Amino acid sequence: MDTAPRPARDAYPHRRSRRQGSMLDHVIKGATVVDGTGAPAYTADVGIRDGRVAAVGRVTEQTRTREDATGLVLAPGFVDPHTHYDAQLFWDPYATPSLNHGVTTVAAGNCGFTLAPLNPARPEDADYTRRMMAKVEGMSLVALEEGAPWNWGGFGEYLDALEGRIAVNAGFMAGHCALRRHVMGPDAVGGQPTPEQMDAMLRLFHEAMDAGAWGLSTTQSATHADGDGRPVASRHARPAELLALSRAVGQHEGTQIEAIVAGCMDQFSDVEINLLMEMSATAGRPLNWNVLTIDAAVPERVPRQLLASERARKAGGRVVALTMPILTPMNMSLRTFCALNLIPGWGPVLGLPVPERIVKLRDPEVQAEMLRRAASKEAGVLRRLTDFGRYVIGDTYSPRNEGLTGRVVQDIAAERGQDPFTCLVEICAEDELRTVLWPMPTDNDPASWALRAETWRHEDVLLGGSDAGAHLDRMCGAPYTTRFLGDCLRGRKLVPLERAVKMLTDDPARLFGLRERGLVRGGFHADLVLFDPERIDAGRAVLVHDLPGESPRLDSRAIGVSAVWVNGVEVIRDDVVTGAVPGRVLRSGRDTRTVGTT
Repeated sequence: MDTAPRPARDAYPHRRSRRQGSMLDHVIKGATVVDGTGAPAYTADVGIRDGRVAAVGRVTEQTRTREDATGLVLAPGFVDPHTHYDAQLFWDPYATPSLNHGVTTVAAGNCGFTLAPLNPARPEDADYTRRMMAKVEGMSLVALEEGAPWNWGGFGEYLDALEGRIAVNAGFMAGHCALRRHVMGPDAVGGQPTPEQMDAMLRLFHEAMDAGAWGLSTTQSATHADGDGRPVASRHARPAELLALSRAVGQHEGTQIEAIVAGCMDQFSDVEINLLMEMSATAGRPLNWNVLTIDAAVPERVPRQLLASERARKAGGRVVALTMPILTPMNMSLRTFCALNLIPGWGPVLGLPVPERIVKLRDPEVQAEMLRRAASKEAGVLRRLTDFGRYVIGDTYSPRNEGLTGRVVQDIAAERGQDPFTCLVEICAEDELRTVLWPMPTDNDPASWALRAETWRHEDVLLGGSDAGAHLDRMCGAPYTTRFLGDCLRGRKLVPLERAVKMLTDDPARLFGLRERGLVRGGFHADLVLFDPERIDAGRAVLVHDLPGESPRLDSRAIGVSAVWVNGVEVIRDDVVTGAVPGRVLRSGRDTRTVGTT
């Protein structure tokens, strides 16, 4: 995949003259067009020429190819505002499975974690970065080592390494951790920059944005640790450093901020609200954070989290919450790193060698303490994962566990006369902790869905937060687009189709200031998805071993997606990639315009 040919095309298609009389490249006939504006759907032909939408209506011009789309919906390609495809695009230029599910533009480089810049004077920084990404974003270390070239230094060189070789459009934030590491070396973890180092960091950041970085991403989250188990570099930054970087963001066209703080996991502190507000106001740019968890059992969470948006508006900033419109399936294991490791007090136990871990986990006193910590306020949103009776047993490996796959722990525990957590531990111990566990969501009740529908109407709430490209063998958020549309058409029907499409297309395109993307409109880039409204959905997540080194990841089949076009070129047909790589690296300023905070 990494030898995909560079397509011969003008890098600045918007400067090309319109050849109105020339033949169209392709016409989609008789589609039900849902154009991304939220306006009612209508029937029309859509013609494509030179990567753009050239005609919408009754198209009679000559065309090289055509297809009948009667009964199918044609929408703008979906924009995923929060992914981690920074590495995967090197071995998988199609950004699967996001592309299969109609996503034509991805925003990457989030949470302060990017693969660039790398300091050429310290080759060991690449290894540090790989181990950090493997730990904090759940990427395969083997895939990172074997699947990417790691031959760049500056941020621009990283972008150039992807240019012309990807099937999706991709924009990248500049990660605070990489900026700090480049300038400060190992002292980035635990240290503070000298005035000279701060100046150097700002110069490096300006260079990244000059090259096309979309702005700054940073994290202060207590759950983010590097490959050595230490807090990642950006967690050591003080407010003055964050505000200096934010000020730099405001000096470049078409830039943004993405920030994670500890309170993103549950509820913001006043200090965190003030920090997010000040960063956005200082930059004069929107700041988005991930992810707003909506649960009717915790009714105070949503108003508390959106208080950051309300205060930011008053201070001249804008803070946007990303939230998922589906319940993302996640698998767990007591053997490998997963969200359970992040529960306060659980990390030291789950980090022990497996034989010692099993002994500890079987200790009733240890179990009692783990359950106490799991129920504590400090566990935040992770408390949702601690109703162990509601876990479903997935794959098992011991003869003693035969027949348990697909069963609910509380039923097995009742048969055995055990409490659910003890029962779960015993099942896993028999498999030497390899058992796959699927937690059933606790927020799948009607009240939580009603609260979601209400929250989506807020001006500073945006759908997204898939984390696609990260946590590969533990969760699969990429199919949120098709699953949400299926739910809107045939499930809960919380919003009409036209609004749902707008929420997946024009809304994120406007937040990022994408130029001429996000709508089915004449002159716009022909990023399009054609789907069957009677079938649109996502298949269940299944574990596959198709990463470099045969490493595992969760994948999900797209159902009812007939075709996807990126810049006018067909990239998906019936859930199969075509091999074309028409995607572009979207660079700030050239491909994005400045979005203010008002």
